[in-house]
Amino acid sequence: MPQYFGQLHTTEPAWSILEGVQTIQQSDRHILFKCGDPCLSISVLAPNLIRVRMTPTSEFLPRRSWAVAQADEEWPTVPFEVREKAETIEIETEQLRVVVSRNPCRIQCFDKSGQPFAHDADPGMGWRTGTIAGWKRIEADEHFYGFGEPTGLLDQRSKVKTNWTSDAIDYDVLTDSMYQAIPFFIALRPGLGYGLFFNTTFWSRFDLGAEQPGVWRMETHGGELDYYIIYGPEPAKILETYTQLTGRMPLPPKWSLGYHQCRWSYESQDIVSKLANEFRQRRIPCDVIHLDIDYMSGYRVFTWSQKRFANPKELIDNLKQDGFKVTTIVDPGVKYEPEADYKVFDEGLNNDYFIRKTNGQLFHGYVWPDKAVFADFLRPEVRDWWGSLLNSLTDVGVAGIWNDMNEPTLDDRPFGDPGKKIAFPLDAAQGPTDERTTHTETHNLYGQMMAQASYQGLEKSRPTERSFFLTRSGYAGIQRWSAVWTGDNQSLWEHLEMSLPMMCNLGLSGVAFVGSDIGGFAGNATAELFARWMQVGMLYPLMRGHSALTTAQHEPWVFGDRVEKICREYIELRYQLLPYIYTLFWKAANTGSPILRPLLYDFPNDPKTFTLADQVMLGSSLLAAPIYRPGVEHRAVYLPEGSWYDWWSGETFQGPIHILAHAPLERMPLYVRAGSIIPMAPVMQYVDERPLDQMRLRIWMGTGEFTLYEDDGHTFEYKTGAFCTTTYHVCSQGQQTIVEIGGREGNFSPATREVIVELVGVGEQSFVDDGAARQLTFEI
Repeated sequence: MPQYFGQLHTTEPAWSILEGVQTIQQSDRHILFKCGDPCLSISVLAPNLIRVRMTPTSEFLPRRSWAVAQADEEWPTVPFEVREKAETIEIETEQLRVVVSRNPCRIQCFDKSGQPFAHDADPGMGWRTGTIAGWKRIEADEHFYGFGEPTGLLDQRSKVKTNWTSDAIDYDVLTDSMYQAIPFFIALRPGLGYGLFFNTTFWSRFDLGAEQPGVWRMETHGGELDYYIIYGPEPAKILETYTQLTGRMPLPPKWSLGYHQCRWSYESQDIVSKLANEFRQRRIPCDVIHLDIDYMSGYRVFTWSQKRFANPKELIDNLKQDGFKVTTIVDPGVKYEPEADYKVFDEGLNNDYFIRKTNGQLFHGYVWPDKAVFADFLRPEVRDWWGSLLNSLTDVGVAGIWNDMNEPTLDDRPFGDPGKKIAFPLDAAQGPTDERTTHTETHNLYGQMMAQASYQGLEKSRPTERSFFLTRSGYAGIQRWSAVWTGDNQSLWEHLEMSLPMMCNLGLSGVAFVGSDIGGFAGNATAELFARWMQVGMLYPLMRGHSALTTAQHEPWVFGDRVEKICREYIELRYQLLPYIYTLFWKAANTGSPILRPLLYDFPNDPKTFTLADQVMLGSSLLAAPIYRPGVEHRAVYLPEGSWYDWWSGETFQGPIHILAHAPLERMPLYVRAGSIIPMAPVMQYVDERPLDQMRLRIWMGTGEFTLYEDDGHTFEYKTGAFCTTTYHVCSQGQQTIVEIGGREGNFSPATREVIVELVGVGEQSFVDDGAARQLTFEI
């Protein structure tokens, strides 16, 4: 009979737990442990990656079509050794050792030096009606990161994190469920780190020592315990393996790295045109204008308002001539309109594409178009249909799709009436016939599958051009289909501060292309708040200003000349840094590395970085210490080990050290690691204003290297080899600093350009870049 583990909460039934191991079976990558009817399986997928599955029955669940990007059998087989002992079974790869105790059945992991991690704690693994769970030990000095977009602190130890996509409007530091549900985290302590992906789309939760100090618990409403353990020991390796498992982002169009301007709403094409002209006349760079829900006719998705946007193609063509791209919002709710000849509703109804209740009735809720029905994006034929509907946008020139309200978010009565938020019935059927399931299993996937439908639809309608995608909701692996923003934030200093750990944790969850609404979506920013937020926003991988319907305008020029000048300077700096930032995107697309990252990513053995949430790195070279409180003109800055330079003054510091930085309103403290090489472009009003005919290499003395990535920035030809890289090295020899420029490699030839090599604080040299290798010497 199974053992039972009692608990303090008498309202819940006790947990059934595994009996001892009775027999084991081994194959080329799996070890099966029979514990009576319950079974435990450990799969060795890579030297640093194992998959653990436990079922209370003798059967494991089948693989789902929406599961991880790389299935077990798609990993190359790796050697491992199994040793059976009297009380344990040991599994060893070249990087880790897993010890399974026979009675009771428990899992323990060790690195090659014998340091423990991911050790089962009592009661190990258990189940009760509707829930299955696992308990593990929290090691001394262990910290927890990731979990999608948690609010509050960077380190999530002692918190509870629920994975259930929710409209987290008015979120604050205590909010639990968010727009993104990503059941993945990185645990880090000096010298050791591991990642854990809880492979369940059902409701799930992590308790990171809140209920039982020293023990963390994962639980899910799914039918089995299924998780992957990724040994690091450092965050970079953990994320590389995790994104190999769940997928990596494709390279976005380069224009999407420029500044985006948005508001709910720029309500007519005349207003949009005037907005664009304002940017160009004021010489404030901008690449993208977003259209919110008021471009539609009565909020009917895939329509244009004949009154406000009578000629969208003409508008978008004119914007294109001025260097602007257009991104339009798309919501999942389809207006219920059976008598109105509304093509989208009629086609969806005739083909039975909408979600129904168990009694066969169409399910409906209330969103912007009032009564609305919802497509079942879990079905591939529905995703294909939805993707084809996007032609109504791309045919007139739309280049980006912004998926919103896709948690999904809906009310039980028309918006504006006192009501409450509701969800799809948990027993509503979803998915294709061969893997039909219910919303209980697919709720967390709804926004993800909508994003996938959009991505695959534009692959067909814009086959030669990369498109931009943005989503509010998603699940693990959302980076394959879309960028993410942190939802409806507020014009509060606390939300400016909170944006940094939120985006850093998204980056540590595999989602590198992230942003937060600059200035705050809800409420009115002050001039000082907006200026400080624009400085921080320069660092965001997605740099978008946004504001809500009832707020004051939040464009860069509305706060007066001083703030306009600050906004212009930092947006211009963003555009100057694009060669560096685009290379970071290339690295993210190939390795899963975050673009904006906490200091612990690059300094994982420095405990002072483990809880440092108000400083960030842009790549491995730039360290920013933003101001996030009103009236503050000085702040403490921690510089880790190594030499550092002040970006603005060139002053040098030897870390590790705490310094007091002077930060008047015009300055965000910004520092560069010694040996950094940062390629910079001239200021342009938009990314494709002209070819990159001049590039400045800013180099700071020390030892370092940087590989610059280049392609055409907008087609998919890079996938077939149309890209190039150039590697730069810097080192010091006595009284000289040597800069070595490697020969250009690859099949893409950039425009002829002058390269100015600036050794900061020493001098500069220039040459015409023909792709040949060369060496430059600077006398110090």
